[in-house]
Amino acid sequence: MIRKIDFLAPTSMKIGRTTIPYLDNSRSFKIYYNGSVRPVNIGFTNNYYATDNLVAYLNQKSLNVFDKGVSKNLAGVVDQYFVQDSLILYLDSYKGEYKAYYNGEIYPVENYIPDSVLSRLKVSDNIIAYNNFANQFKIFFRGQKIAQEDYPVTTFEAGRNTVAYVDIDRKFKIFHNGTTNVIDDFPPSSFKVGDNLVAFVSGDGYFKVFYGDSVHTVGFMNPTYQVGDNIIAYKDPGGMFKIIYKGETTDMENYYPNNLTIQYNSVAYINTANTLRLFSDGETYDVTNADLTSWALNYDVVTYQIGQAIFKVFYKGTEY
Repeated sequence: MIRKIDFLAPTSMKIGRTTIPYLDNSRSFKIYYNGSVRPVNIGFTNNYYATDNLVAYLNQKSLNVFDKGVSKNLAGVVDQYFVQDSLILYLDSYKGEYKAYYNGEIYPVENYIPDSVLSRLKVSDNIIAYNNFANQFKIFFRGQKIAQEDYPVTTFEAGRNTVAYVDIDRKFKIFHNGTTNVIDDFPPSSFKVGDNLVAFVSGDGYFKVFYGDSVHTVGFMNPTYQVGDNIIAYKDPGGMFKIIYKGETTDMENYYPNNLTIQYNSVAYINTANTLRLFSDGETYDVTNADLTSWALNYDVVTYQIGQAIFKVFYKGTEY
C-alpha cells in the first residue's frame, strides 16, 4: 500500500526495517511506524539513526530510543555511543558508566575511568566485543557480560551472534551463540564477520567459511571478498563473481563488479550490459536495463529513479 504521511517533503529521513524517522519541513522530528506517523518533538532533535529494530535520537546530548512504538530516555548526557540493529552502547556521563540498551532493558557494561574511553571495541547487531580498562577481553551478548579472555585481544571482528578473534597464543577463535570454538592453531591471513558467519583465508592459503557451527572449505585461493549481513561475495581464481548464501554458492558473472551493494539477504549492482541485477534470498533478478538517474538497496528492497519523474520499487520479483 502507498500512504501519504506528510504534506511537505522532509528535510531529512532515514529508513529502518520497521520505521522511517524523519525531520519534517519545519524540522520537527517524527517517526512513521506501524502504518501511522508518531510526532516525537518540535525542533529539538539534532541527530538520529534507524536500524532493524530501533530508532536512536539525540536532543542536544540527551540520548533516546524509540522501540516498538515507545520512546525512552537513556541518558541526559552522552559523550560516546554506538547504535546497532538491536542494541545501543553508550557512555552515561552523569553516572560515569558504560551501559547497553538491549531488548527493552538497560544493562551495566563497564565503569568509566575519567579522561579515558573504551577504544578497542566492536559493536554489531546484537553483540559487543571489547577490551576493558583492566585489559581483559569481554563480550556482551543477550544481556550477559562474558569474561572471554584474561588479556587484551588486538585483532577481532563482530557480527550478529558472532565474534572472531586471534588470541594471545595466536590461535584463531570464533564465539558463536555462546560457544567458543578454536578454529585454527594459527592466525588467518584475513577474516571478515557477518550475521552468523565468518569468511577467512587460513594461514595455509585456503578460503573457508564458518557457517552453521562448522567450517566449510571453498578452495585453495586468496580471493577478493566482501561480507555483508548474510552474504559473502567473492572473486574466484578465474575472475568469476560468486555469492555464498546460506551455505550455497551461486555463479553470478564472469567478472567481479566494482559497484556492489550488499545488505541483508541481497546484493545489487549494474552489470556490463547496463542491467540493474539483484540477487535476493537465493534468487537472481534483472530489475531494469533503463538508464537510471539513481538507485539504492535498502534491506532487500531496490528503489530506483528513471529520468526526473519516474520512481519505482522492486521487491521479491515484483515491480511497483
